[in-house]
Amino acid sequence: MMTLDDDSRAEGLKAAASALWAGDGTMADDAEMATRRLKLKLALEDLREMKGYGTELVTVIIPPDRQVSDARQMLQNEHGQAANIKSKSTKKNVQGAIESAISALSKCRDAGETGIALFTGAVIVGNNKTRHVTVVIDYTPQPLLSFRYRCDSKFELTQLEDMLIDKKSYGLFVIDRAEAAYGIASGKRIHVQEFLVSNIMGKHRQGGQSAQRFERLIEEAAHKFFKRATEHACNYWLPNIEDIQAVIIGGPGATKDYVVKNDYFHHEIAKKIAKTTFDVGYSNESGVRELVDNAGGLMGEIELDAERRVVTEFLEELVKQHPKATYGEMMIRKALEQGAVAKLLISEGMRKNVVEIQCNSCSHEWSASIGRMEALPNCPKCKADGDDLTELSSTSLIDEFSILAAKGRSEVCFISVDSEEGAQLNAGFGGIAAVLRYPMM
Repeated sequence: MMTLDDDSRAEGLKAAASALWAGDGTMADDAEMATRRLKLKLALEDLREMKGYGTELVTVIIPPDRQVSDARQMLQNEHGQAANIKSKSTKKNVQGAIESAISALSKCRDAGETGIALFTGAVIVGNNKTRHVTVVIDYTPQPLLSFRYRCDSKFELTQLEDMLIDKKSYGLFVIDRAEAAYGIASGKRIHVQEFLVSNIMGKHRQGGQSAQRFERLIEEAAHKFFKRATEHACNYWLPNIEDIQAVIIGGPGATKDYVVKNDYFHHEIAKKIAKTTFDVGYSNESGVRELVDNAGGLMGEIELDAERRVVTEFLEELVKQHPKATYGEMMIRKALEQGAVAKLLISEGMRKNVVEIQCNSCSHEWSASIGRMEALPNCPKCKADGDDLTELSSTSLIDEFSILAAKGRSEVCFISVDSEEGAQLNAGFGGIAAVLRYPMM
């Protein structure tokens, strides 16, 4: 995300983004897409919180097949129309937002390969005060689809939010004669849709013909339960069948194999059922989650399993006598500068920026790494604080370390906070760690 409070800051961030994508060490396509997705996710977190008075926030979305000059001309026309707004403050803010949008677009020759999303306006910052911001996003993981111009009290983010939905998924199904559960694993999340109970009669003491009749009734009840459970699951999966990579079946006994072999599943779903079934301890929500653990190798495309393996690799290396692993911002930066990092692990929960600061009292300039919502640190030279400090520029720590990783041809692994391993990385290691090519002294 680029906040264009002034031209120099904009150019600095633009240069950083350019280095990330076209530096000496070109990132692999999947790593580049992962970085773009995370940058977009962080930008959307900020944009969702921004609110304006009335209809003073302007959103302009330009797809790659649309001319930027057309968008500028349209904004010129809208600027003239805004002169008819009765409220003086609203008219001033709307025209100011449009002028900022035109100025930002004048720096763009075209919309690039993915398009441009521009957000500008007077944002409420508390105590009846506003601050003008302009945010330009030109690094979306997918091309923007359609042109949008909108004035509202909040920014229009629908197209960008849709890009963060991970459509690649796996169907999950566990069953025995007593119960069943099904759901889906997508991206880094496991969703259990429904838990079903059979109410099939257990052992009985009937003998003779009564025994045969009870056995027949039990089998009929089992058949109906298997049919009900599989129909519910298929009805849930079929609308998104194109995105389902495979359907994984598990359970504590032989029932899972019986259900697969006797064609209980819809024929389109049956084509996607993995050949291997998995033994799990339960056929409820816990069983679904255990199924993901047991089928991790089979579900190699799922980032959840990939995260678990890379964090485990880091933890196992860290406890060795001469570990090829390190953590902490200072040590990571040193390792990246030396080209010693094989895999850079970055938590998606990390929200730090590298900020260039100038002291207005003694003119001292320095850089600091701080959280996005933290106050600027006191001047290390004269201890000045607050209004005596000026923020010259700000770059996401994720961006800076990704650039260093690209130059050193290090693999960048983004770790979500949804898994246990991801939460441990974020809370226990400051959100950043590395597996090294060799031990560092």
